[in-house]
Amino acid sequence: MVSEAVVPIHTDIDIVVARQKGRELATELGFVSTDSTLLATAISELARNIVRYAKYGEIFIGSMQSGERVGITVVARDKGPGIANVSLAMQDGFSTSGGLGLGLPGVKRLMDEFHLVSDAYSGTTVTIKKWKR
Repeated sequence: MVSEAVVPIHTDIDIVVARQKGRELATELGFVSTDSTLLATAISELARNIVRYAKYGEIFIGSMQSGERVGITVVARDKGPGIANVSLAMQDGFSTSGGLGLGLPGVKRLMDEFHLVSDAYSGTTVTIKKWKR
């Protein structure tokens, strides 16, 4: 059983590995397939941001429990330059890479819980949680 994993993120291959680990854990915990897909999509977006903006980081994926509730927590952490304007980055349509700007706001919508901390000195940490229905 994969109750937790830490995936170093540096290349596109690492993004695929992180997605797979998240999907595996969701399957083991009995998540419905749509929620497994949402989780994998969110992990992919966070990992892609690490590769694109920080070049290197890691993604922690683990199970959690609160009373009878079971869920998955994901922590994406990097030591990159940080997000200059978090409130702007959280607006739909904003993009510094020329993309569609669905990244962080999209991840927030896909998950049950979302927390972001970022500054130029310590990088960015995004913590997301998805609870089993």
